[in-house]
Amino acid sequence: MYTSSAFLDGLTGGSRDAYSGGVTGLTVGWDHDVELLLDFLNTRQVLDSEASWRAWVTERGLGRSGELAQARAARAALRSSIEGSSGPRTAAGVVHIELTGGIPVLSSPDAVGTVLAASARLAVLGSWERFKICPADDCLRAFFDRSRNRSRTWCSMQVCGNREKARTFRKRTRAQNKPQNNALATV
Repeated sequence: MYTSSAFLDGLTGGSRDAYSGGVTGLTVGWDHDVELLLDFLNTRQVLDSEASWRAWVTERGLGRSGELAQARAARAALRSSIEGSSGPRTAAGVVHIELTGGIPVLSSPDAVGTVLAASARLAVLGSWERFKICPADDCLRAFFDRSRNRSRTWCSMQVCGNREKARTFRKRTRAQNKPQNNALATV
């Protein structure tokens, strides 16, 4: 039986780096894929207009911009998949498998396909579950959990985590200091 672990061992000579979730020797491409996917997942204002979407694609050198509706649908499906919600779960894009120097390489002529190819590479490398969405209602940014035990919750502990912990503390303190309604107090 040929598993994804066997595929990765064959691809890397067995030198996978468990801490990073990536593959030793492929770090440059792996980090590029992580950053591209995070940029795409956090494109809330970029997908508001055709012009801003084209500018985002051009700035990153991703080829054709493709249709804005397709980009919106892909972003919604990827975020839904990361959140584990019941939202849209399908995304479409053109992805080619080319043999470059005898090695299969995922590529695409357009931006959405390039993002989907990056997400497929990261899924094969076992890094997909490290993508998370910040639970702060006023944030909801995607981030990549680089912690050893994959337990990171907030996009930024200094901002979102601290704010939520302060909120929880204030709520708990108010509940403790709230005067109790006692029938004995009327004596």
